[in-house]
Amino acid sequence: MKAELAKRRFTIEEYERLAETGIFSEDDRVELIAGEVAPMTPIGRRHVVAHAALNALLTRQLANRAIIWPQGALRIEPDSELQPDLVALRLRPDAYLDSDPNPDDILLVVEIADTSLSADRTVKIPLYARAGLREAWIVDLVNEAVEVYRTPVAGVYRDLQRVERGGLLTLSAVPGVSFPVLEAIEPRARG
Repeated sequence: MKAELAKRRFTIEEYERLAETGIFSEDDRVELIAGEVAPMTPIGRRHVVAHAALNALLTRQLANRAIIWPQGALRIEPDSELQPDLVALRLRPDAYLDSDPNPDDILLVVEIADTSLSADRTVKIPLYARAGLREAWIVDLVNEAVEVYRTPVAGVYRDLQRVERGGLLTLSAVPGVSFPVLEAIEPRARG
């Protein structure tokens, strides 16, 4: 007879207490997904370089119009705390020192995928849609494209656009922001 082990799901508050008490170290790459502590996929050199370059690109493009939050935790109530690669937040007088961003504060959430494409599509994007985040991108380094998800309705993104290597990316929440997708997927393409 096979015994079933009960899983223990955590709330965001319990998960954060685990981190505060030292159960997780700063080097542990984990996030809370639907109440379960999940390891994050390892990142390679291309991911690190793309992250740094896209961070610099968005910081320039959104200067004085948004805060770029690299790898800051996003609380997705009631039981998820995700670690997206980049988040663009609307400007707020407290600079998010007094409280976490809410969905209206989040202009864009970005996942950079070299080994995590399937999980980003099937796990993270649905969580972002259910939270009502207006726009999410998956920077697909392997297939050299960016998947742009917009217009969350009833927990699902209504609009999906795949912008290929020669296309142009725009940010719907900030007029006038656009750049070639090549600059998001190929760090050497930047001047």
